[in-house]
Amino acid sequence: DFGRSSELAFVVEPSDDIAVQEQPLILYCQVEGIQPITITWRKNGVMIVDNENAFMLANGSLYVSRFQRVRGDGSSDEGEYDCMAQNHYGLLVSRKAKIQAATMSDFHIHPQNAVVEEGGVARFQCQIHGLPEPVILWHKNSMPVNTDNERYTLLPKGVLQITGLRAEDSGIFHCVATNIANVKFSREARLTVSGSHSTVYKDPMILVGPENLTLTVHQTAVLECIATGNPRPIVSWSRLDGRPIGVEGIQVLGTGNLMISDLTVQHSGIYVCAANKPGTRVRRTAQGSLVVQAPAEFVQHPQSISRPVGTTAIFTCVAQGEPPPQITWLRNGQILETSDHIKLKNNNSTLSIYGINQADEAIYQCLAENSAGSTQASARLTVLWADGLPSPPQSVRAETVSATTIQVSWEKPLQNTKEIIGYVLHIRKAADPVEMEYQEAVSKSTFQQLVTDLEPSTSYSFYIKAYTSRGASKASEVTVVSTLGEVPAMPSLFIKVINSTTVQATWEPSIKLGQHEGFKLYYRKVHLSQYTGPVLLASNITAYNITHLDASVVYEVKLLAYNQHGDGNSTVRFVSLRETVERTVLNPPCDCMKDEQNNKTSTTGIIIGIHIGVTCIIFCILFLMFGYRGRLLMCKNVQEQLSTPQIPRSQRSATGLVLNGATRRDRDDRDLNGKQLDMNELERLFPASPSQEQQEKGITSAHSLSAPHDETQISTLPLDEFSIIEEQPDPLPKNPHASSPAAPAPNHSSANEG
Repeated sequence: DFGRSSELAFVVEPSDDIAVQEQPLILYCQVEGIQPITITWRKNGVMIVDNENAFMLANGSLYVSRFQRVRGDGSSDEGEYDCMAQNHYGLLVSRKAKIQAATMSDFHIHPQNAVVEEGGVARFQCQIHGLPEPVILWHKNSMPVNTDNERYTLLPKGVLQITGLRAEDSGIFHCVATNIANVKFSREARLTVSGSHSTVYKDPMILVGPENLTLTVHQTAVLECIATGNPRPIVSWSRLDGRPIGVEGIQVLGTGNLMISDLTVQHSGIYVCAANKPGTRVRRTAQGSLVVQAPAEFVQHPQSISRPVGTTAIFTCVAQGEPPPQITWLRNGQILETSDHIKLKNNNSTLSIYGINQADEAIYQCLAENSAGSTQASARLTVLWADGLPSPPQSVRAETVSATTIQVSWEKPLQNTKEIIGYVLHIRKAADPVEMEYQEAVSKSTFQQLVTDLEPSTSYSFYIKAYTSRGASKASEVTVVSTLGEVPAMPSLFIKVINSTTVQATWEPSIKLGQHEGFKLYYRKVHLSQYTGPVLLASNITAYNITHLDASVVYEVKLLAYNQHGDGNSTVRFVSLRETVERTVLNPPCDCMKDEQNNKTSTTGIIIGIHIGVTCIIFCILFLMFGYRGRLLMCKNVQEQLSTPQIPRSQRSATGLVLNGATRRDRDDRDLNGKQLDMNELERLFPASPSQEQQEKGITSAHSLSAPHDETQISTLPLDEFSIIEEQPDPLPKNPHASSPAAPAPNHSSANEG
């Protein structure tokens, strides 16, 4: 590595200048670095040969004896000059210096006569173009205007403002423009101050508002604003974006002109001048834009580096400015051309050189340029090369094994092989940039490598380097070979039954299929050997409907992808439409509108049914309560009216008669031989016709022979073992006498005894 003092670098670079016609011009250039150093000059990219008019001084500066804007042969000394310095390590180019001739045009705006009432505002303007910018001064009655008078304001762009006019301000005015090229006078204009100060009210009005300006940093901007009105309006300034204008470098000239000194990029914006009537919200506004440009300057300079052969060198150059600068790279003073191993990234801010060799050793320059100026920075690349490194590997061959595999083989270098510790195989798709390259390391005793996981039908480039502990050899020759083509993979297939005669085959596009031109679809009845198809489908198709099928059989559907290398493996699915037909018969399609109406009707019916059900439950509870109470009262009357005739013991019940769930023995434990319920009394209390008794209780008379099985029901069941549970009262008898205690009871002695 070389120290900063040994680097070839500019100490002084030529700068922009304005030259005077027929006067000498000197452009300075001073360089440091390792000698010997050769300095040359260029104008507009063309080498300058020493002549009597322009020649180089001993210190490297360029001397132009008589600068001329236009020479007799039509040439001009105006243009862009740069200085080139070269030594053993490379060549360096300075920034471009723009040289222009000093000029001054005629006035294109002259002051005009004006008649203004006393107390008003007068404004005179004259404009002229020149290089450098002319300085404009004003004369009144052939004498310089007294700038100490606060009512007189001189603006840099050739404007004279006079406020609060008085009679003594009347006179003849003209302006004088001066620069290094010339001095010129404008035409004269007369100012007449008439009448006395008026007291008539006038709305505020802006006579002249700010104009759009484009300036460079560190310059001064003057935004003009003249307002009139009665009473005299108040002039104020603001930014349209609402940001504060600030106070540093800000000054008000006259009654309302805004001057900003030492401009920065942050001063750019739209400025609004407002004229307000005092004490009111009545106002008038005018606006103008200010654009501040900044010449290019570096935020990060490229750094000189040293790298071994075969490695990568990266230079970074970051510049800023307004507008944003454009970055250009030079190699030994020439525009750098990109290639497979030289790449520019990040808007040219990053220069990458891959697989460097001795030919890449040079001085690399970064030029940043915009409309406000240019600058340059340089760095040197030193390529390290050790003596005794191996020569490049020999006889590199690549053979295709399959669609994803290539076999690479080589022979060891011819020279300096003892120190080899291994080989590195560099692999890249032929169509990819160099930075997409990747490597595989191989032991020193191996002279072949199987490269796998490659893409089918793709070209790859390979080269080999031999490595030692002191560095790598130069790269071998590059060999390019392509992998074999590959048929597509199996597609995923899904079958959906649409109706009794149609199915839909769908599949998903996938990168796993590889490169394919389209699909082939086949289908058949399973009991047949012949397929229908193929149906050829484009690669962007993902579904197909198979129609006019027979619902009574099973179908086989087959799908495969194909390309120029052939057909891929197929995916097979089986489908039956029989279940669909059966479901259609068992579950006919619904009428959705009808179902919706039925649902509404059903909902209403459920609500009504709930109300009816609740009402019925309430009535049933009430009925049972009152019916139970009436039954208890009735049983109490029966007890009081029962007689106590003695019945033979054989006809007595051992457990008593159960009436409404309560036995007689439970009711009267003190008298086991007390009152017994006589069946005649029951018949007298609950009379019923024989036909009704037979129908309701299934009990017939012992004398009736029409139902022989009734004898079993009444002849063998003693009353003592028989209990009666009455849930509902018997209907009242039609015989009116049945309800009277004196009426004779019907003859049912057999039934009573039974």
